[in-house]
Order: sequence, then C-alpha cells, then structure tokens
Amino acid sequence: MTQDAPLQLAPYAAHAANSAGRRFPEPAPGSRTEFQRDRDRIVHSTAFRRLEYKTQVFVNHEGDLFRTRLTHSIEVAQIARSCARNLRLNEDLVEAISLAHDLGHTPFGHAGQDELNSCMKDFGGFEHNLQSLRVVDDLEQHYGAFDGLNLTFETREGILKHCSLANARQLGAIGQRFIDKKQPGLEAQLANLADEIAYNNHDIDDGLRSGLLTLAQLGEVDFFARHQREAEQVYPGITGRRAINETVRRMINALIVDLIRTSQANIAAADPKNIGDVRNAPPLIGFSEPMRQEAAILKRFLRQNLYRHYQVNRMTSKARRIIAELFAAFNAQANLLPPDYQVGGEDDDARRRQARQVADYIAGMTDRYAMREHRRLFMVEEL
Repeated sequence: MTQDAPLQLAPYAAHAANSAGRRFPEPAPGSRTEFQRDRDRIVHSTAFRRLEYKTQVFVNHEGDLFRTRLTHSIEVAQIARSCARNLRLNEDLVEAISLAHDLGHTPFGHAGQDELNSCMKDFGGFEHNLQSLRVVDDLEQHYGAFDGLNLTFETREGILKHCSLANARQLGAIGQRFIDKKQPGLEAQLANLADEIAYNNHDIDDGLRSGLLTLAQLGEVDFFARHQREAEQVYPGITGRRAINETVRRMINALIVDLIRTSQANIAAADPKNIGDVRNAPPLIGFSEPMRQEAAILKRFLRQNLYRHYQVNRMTSKARRIIAELFAAFNAQANLLPPDYQVGGEDDDARRRQARQVADYIAGMTDRYAMREHRRLFMVEEL
C-alpha cells in the first residue's frame, strides 16, 4: 500500500526546527516535532478537558446536542488543518493554536467574559485571549520544572490573537507585535479565520436545532438561501436535518475554498521569503471582498436573531448575575476560596493580585460548576 508523500512546507511557513523556542529550555522531543509536542500538551491539559462543559451559545444543561467550547475547538482545528495543507503551512502548529485558543474562556460564553471584565475593571480587566495565554504559561500545573505548559513562542503567539496595548507592554516579546503593529505567522492568521468559519456556521445549526432560528428567517440571508437551493437541486425533496446539514456544509466549503484561493493570491502578490517577511507584510490570510461582505451579513443576522433572542438574553442575564455575585463574594472574603487562590495582605498590590486570583478561579469554572458554586454560596439548603 502506498502512502501520500509528506507535504513540503512553504519557506514562509513556521518550521518547527526554526522555532523561536520555549520560555524554559527543554531537551528536543525524540519522536515528535516541537509543535506536535505543544498540541499533545494542550490535549492533555486540565483546561482543555473543562471545555467540554463550557458554553458556546447555549448553556451546557440546555441540551446534549449543542456545541460546547470543546467541540467548537475541534471543528476549528479541522478547518484550519484542511486550509493549512492546501497553503503548505504547518498543520501541527495550526492545530495546536486552534485547540488552545479558547482555554481561557469563562463559563457562560461571551456573557461570562463581559461580566468578568466588568468586575475586573479596577484590577486590569479581563481578556479571554490573554487568559488563554495565562493558562498555558502559568495556571496549568503538570511539570516539576515550571508552571504552565511551556509551549513554543509560535503557539503562544497564535493563542494571543487580540491584546490591549496596556497588556502587550507587560508581556515582553510575545506582546511586541501589537506595539509594532506587525502580523503573527500565517498559521496564527489562519486559525483566527477558521474560528470565524466554525462558529458562524455551527451557530446556525444550533440555532435551528434549538428552534430560536427558523428556515424562513435564514431564507432571507442570500448566502444561506443560495446553498439551500443548491442542496435541494442536488437532492430533490430533501427535508429536515439532512437539508440543514447539506446546506451548512456547502456554506463551510464555500468559505474554505474562498479563503484558500484568496490567501494564495495574497501570498503570491506579497512573495514572502520567510516568516519574517510575513510578519512585516499586511495580513495575508483572508477572504475575498465579496465573501467578506457575505460573512459580515451572516454575522449581523446571527447577532440580531440569535445572540439577542429574548430566550438567550434571559440566560445571559442569569449568567452575568452568577459571575458578578461570585466575584463580589470571593473578592470580599478570600477565605471562601480554596487555599491555593488566597493571596493575603491588605495593600493595593495584594488586593490586585487577589482579584486576579478570583478571576482565574471563576474563569476556570465550567458552566455547571459555576452554578453549583453559586448555590453553595447563596442557597441555605446547599452545603
């Protein structure tokens, strides 16, 4: 049996042998590349396992068939690897970034993140991308020689896809690109857009499954309607879940094909010779302008009809209240926290560090654990 020939990476791709290295030097992995080691460490991390019970749009207890942060991250990795192969980029690196990009996300999705950021406004704020980096740099405790997972610079760079300038100035080399207005490697750029492709399309699927969206509503979005008609032409009389799945997969394919073709054209025009040229160029991974506009219309539709649906708003309101009350209680009485999260001290620095520990504790919770902790603190019948 013959096997596919190994893919030769483009010169402007990230090459594991030329990695900028790890924060703490380690012996080279014997049977893996550096980026494969990163991916394996992420998959075995505690934070990765917790993603199974963290919200995407629908809170975990609302149904077993909706996406979670874990299934979302796996879908992002699949899309990113497929595109990376076509662009001759490093599949192992793009997979590692994709699997790690949501490790710092709070319970209850964006509602939890927004509320925790509000709670932390006097203590440096809360950014989930920065928290994901904090998870892999400091919070995971698996190794005797260092805190965190000690990932490569390239994986850490891809995880930190957004960062305020104030925080970037405190991060050293990993934050310097935000100050210098330079780009990350192409694998990081690709993982970012694979994330967008995944959540836009699976939110449609979950929205329909939940009944919060209808096919009639989506029929007003040309991008959806066009692929729905195509599915019906190929499979006359198709209905139900088959029709939805055939439509959504065509939408995903259209976005992926456009992303690959546009990115190939951008790369050819810029003609980067190495990853340094990529960092100094404008963003090279992207959609064509017509596809970018269609994706923007789809995102606007989801924001108006799903993310702001009154039933989602009700859960969002509950989620924000849970996060706010947990933060207030823990920050006022640190002795309510597990001992590892108690800082001690009364000066401003100690209070700031204690608030960050509270944020770390809450951000690490799953949806159901946050609800359980809230009951333990505020319900008399709970212990």
